Amino acid sequence: MLVPLTNDPRAYAWGSTTLIPDLVGRAPSGGPEAEVWFGDHPADPAVTADGRTLDAWLAQDGAAVGSPAQLPYLLKLLAAASPLSIQAHPSKTQAAAGFAREEDAGIPRDAADRTYRDANHKPELIVAVSEEFHALAGLRDLAATRRLIDVLGPGARPLAERLAAADDSLAGVLGWVLTDEAAPDVRAVIDAATAADSEEFAAELELVRAMDAQFAGDPGIVVALLMNRITLRQGEGLFVPAGVLHAYLSGLGVEIMAASDNVVRGGLTPKHIDVAELMTVVDPRPGAVDIVRPRRVADGVDRFDVPVADFSLDRVQAAADERHVTVGGPAIALATSGELVVAGTSSGASLTLRPGQAAFVTPDERSVRVTGDGELFLAAPGEVRVGRSRRG
Repeated sequence: MLVPLTNDPRAYAWGSTTLIPDLVGRAPSGGPEAEVWFGDHPADPAVTADGRTLDAWLAQDGAAVGSPAQLPYLLKLLAAASPLSIQAHPSKTQAAAGFAREEDAGIPRDAADRTYRDANHKPELIVAVSEEFHALAGLRDLAATRRLIDVLGPGARPLAERLAAADDSLAGVLGWVLTDEAAPDVRAVIDAATAADSEEFAAELELVRAMDAQFAGDPGIVVALLMNRITLRQGEGLFVPAGVLHAYLSGLGVEIMAASDNVVRGGLTPKHIDVAELMTVVDPRPGAVDIVRPRRVADGVDRFDVPVADFSLDRVQAAADERHVTVGGPAIALATSGELVVAGTSSGASLTLRPGQAAFVTPDERSVRVTGDGELFLAAPGEVRVGRSRRG
């Protein structure tokens, strides 16, 4: 069975006003359109063709087609025009403990000051759909960070001194930057960065200027100076495991994650910031972050290998050949270009998908055939096994 899915964009302030409308071919709404969720997460479940939410559909009809009552993953379109919050996600153990703690404290799950909204971890993968997708992820190698801070001159001396004493951990530096007592020094570092000039770190300094214009004096700006600046090319991915600091900056991407809404924020946001909990979950070790380049598994089919069992993600590019994809569980197909026909091999049912359109593929289909000219992403639990393409 193929079940069409729709949802309305979420209007987070950092969202782009144009990227999602341009993808789907409609006029902009006039406001930010940040994310479209294609999943059954209770915070914003997708809607099926008969008007039910996907979580209700799974509870009522899922067992008959081999689906679990809940999906282990959440698939999104994400469109950023300005930085998201500096954040990290907890491990499964940390999430379970934090959720229980806030439940015991009687904090409503939808409260603005709640950190843990469920008991699950949230590893995630973002794949660039736009020509470029910009992000911050992980803490930069210390030697490079020290070179950057040296460019800032005397105004950054307190930060430079703490970096000089750091070795394989930036926990002390992060903990200091995010305290109220550091506010005057944070302001001095930001001022020094906005006035500085460097060929090597031009992009990082320009980002500070942009961030300060939006979040004046926010300590997250100084944290951003310590992070790796990542540029994904179209079709490249970034995997973010538990504990890794990150903030998406701009671009359109397909994002998949474990089914969770747990975000521990440290800055660059009007939302709840929990510095103490962030310091508990964050990985303070500096180092490079790997870009995930897809592995070709069949003609026109690429897989993004990730070290978690909550989800898998394949990219299917259809042209003259039919693509035959074996589905290893309840799947969601999301088109990002062209016009594609997705057909279930068991039911024979088919749907035409255009950019921004999605369908839930029930496990009893076992596989789908993709024809047409365009690109879609196929999300599923664990590993999606892909067969060889067939000539059309």
